[in-house]
Amino acid sequence: MKGILLAGGRGTRLLPTTLAVSKQLLPVNDKPLVYFPLSVLMLAGITDILLITTPEDRPQLQRLLGDGSHLGLRISYAEQPEPNGIAAALLIGAEHIGDEPVALVLGDNVFHGYNFQELLRQACRDVDGCVLFGYPVSDPHRYGIAEADVDGRLLSIEEKPASPRSNLALVGLYLYDGDAVDIAKNLTPSARGELEITDVNRAYLERGRAKMVHLGRGFAWLDAGTPESLLQAGQYVQLLEQRQGVRIACLEEIALRMGYIDAEDCHRLGVALGNSAYGQYVISVAEQFRNK
Repeated sequence: MKGILLAGGRGTRLLPTTLAVSKQLLPVNDKPLVYFPLSVLMLAGITDILLITTPEDRPQLQRLLGDGSHLGLRISYAEQPEPNGIAAALLIGAEHIGDEPVALVLGDNVFHGYNFQELLRQACRDVDGCVLFGYPVSDPHRYGIAEADVDGRLLSIEEKPASPRSNLALVGLYLYDGDAVDIAKNLTPSARGELEITDVNRAYLERGRAKMVHLGRGFAWLDAGTPESLLQAGQYVQLLEQRQGVRIACLEEIALRMGYIDAEDCHRLGVALGNSAYGQYVISVAEQFRNK
C-alpha cells in the first residue's frame, strides 16, 4: 500500500502564526505536528510515502524529513499550489499511487489509542473499495457524519447534517483500493471550487464497497487545525508522555520497533538530536533494544 500525507493548505485558521511557518511544523508538545500523521502511515506498515505540500512550505518539510531513508522510509514530495480539495491529492499523487491501494492521511490530524497499530494493519489488509474511520462526537452537526450497520458496512454519509443519523464523524484517514484515482478523475468541483473527498467516498458507497471502522471509547482523535485544538492536542500528548514515560508519535522509536532501522541507527538519530529530552528518549529506547 502506498501512502499520501496531505500537508497542503494555508493554515488560515491559525493565522497570524502560519504567515511565517507551515502549520505542520507547529509544535504539539515536543514534536512537529506532521510527526503524528506520518506515524500513522508508519504504524500501518507503509514505507513509500508522498508528502504533498505548498511550494513555500516544501523546503522546510524537506529539511525536517529529508527522503526518509534515516527512518527506513522512502519519502517523496509534490506541490499543491492552491487548496483545491482533499480529493485533489489523489490526482497529484496519481503516478505515485499507480494501481496500488493507498492510505491518505491529513497533515493536521492527531490519532492515539490502545492497539491502534493492530487496528490499522487489519484495516489495510486486502482493501476492497474504501475503508473510513468514524469517531463519536458530541456535536455531529459540525462534521461529515457516517452511518454504518453492525458489520461496518457504510449506509450513508452526510455533511454537517441538521438531523444526524449517528454521532460518528469521519476523521482524516482514508484507505482506498486501486480505483481511487479513476474516481477522482471523474469528479466535478463543488460549489466552493474544490474536489471533495466526500464525493470519492460516496462513489464507493454507491457501489456498495465502503466500510467504516469505529474508533470507540478510549481513543483520541484531534483535528489540530485551530489554536484551541492545537493547544488541546499538545496538552493531551504532554500529559500522557509525562505520566507514562513514553513518547507518542516518536518516529525513531516506531521505525525501530517496526524493523525499519536497527538499534545502532536509532542511537545515532538520538545523538544527532543533542541534549533535548526527545533525543535522550530516543537514545534510551535504542539502548533498551541493544540490551535485549
